[in-house]
Amino acid sequence: MGFVKEFKEFAIKGNAFDLAVGVIIGGAFGKIVTSIIEDLIMPVVAAMVGKPDFSSIYFAMGKGSELIPEGASLAEAKKAAPDAAIFAYGNFITVAINFFLLALIVFIMVKTINRMKKKEEAVAVATPPAPTKEEVLLTEIRDLLKAKA
Repeated sequence: MGFVKEFKEFAIKGNAFDLAVGVIIGGAFGKIVTSIIEDLIMPVVAAMVGKPDFSSIYFAMGKGSELIPEGASLAEAKKAAPDAAIFAYGNFITVAINFFLLALIVFIMVKTINRMKKKEEAVAVATPPAPTKEEVLLTEIRDLLKAKA
């Protein structure tokens, strides 16, 4: 029974539960950011500079590289010369651009959220706290004493 009790305490403990909620929210947030990049940002980039897919950029070297026809796609090059050393750096460029865009979008979102939090904090600081019951009572007593004098 001790094991079950310990597991129950662990599973219900705030840290484990908070972590589970964080993972779930993080997964959903990841989908939102991916959608922003794929559905909103990349079409704009594609409209400005063409389709931003560099995955077929490569160069072949070594034995068999002369068998690759000029202008062949990466898949065609690998099929035509399976023994050639193909340095396919285009996919890295695509992934790097996607990472940069992802980091930029997350930065803008975090900056916007922080700006909204600062505005909320400023409003909270600008609004004085309501007087306590004791303060209200003392104010009434003071006003009564002034009225008698």
